[in-house]
Amino acid sequence: MATLQDYEKLTLLERRRRYFSESFKRKKVSEIERNIATVAEISREYQVTRTAVYQWIYKYSRHLKKGTKQVIEMKSDTRKLQALREKVEELEKLLGQKQVELEFHKKMVEIASEEVGFDIKKKYGSKRSTGSGTTGKNTKSS
Repeated sequence: MATLQDYEKLTLLERRRRYFSESFKRKKVSEIERNIATVAEISREYQVTRTAVYQWIYKYSRHLKKGTKQVIEMKSDTRKLQALREKVEELEKLLGQKQVELEFHKKMVEIASEEVGFDIKKKYGSKRSTGSGTTGKNTKSS
C-alpha cells in the first residue's frame, strides 16, 4: 500500500483515478463504527473527500445508514474529558504531597521551638515597616 507521502504527491486528476478496494472501504467503515478513526481522519489520511467516506459508510455500514438518526458522543469530547480527569488526578496527588510537606515543616518548627525554648514562628526583635513615609535620605538640607 502507498504511504501518505505518496498520496500527497498525486495530482487532483491522479487522486480521482485511484481505486479503493471493497475490503479496504469495509475496514475503514468498521474503524469509524468502533471509534478507532473519524471520517475527518480517514479523509485527511487517504486524501479522499468526506463525501466519499460517507458514501462508503452508507454502503457498507451495518448501523450507520443514510436517513437514520443516531446520537453519538463526540470522540474529541471523550478524549478531552479523559485528559481533564487525568489532570485532576495529577493535581490531587500533587496537592497531597504539598500537604504532607506542609505538615512536616510545621512539625519541624514545633520541635525546634521546643528545643531552643522559644517560639521560632514569631519574629522577635524585627522592626515594623514604616510604610511609604519619607526616610529623610532624599531631603535637601539648607
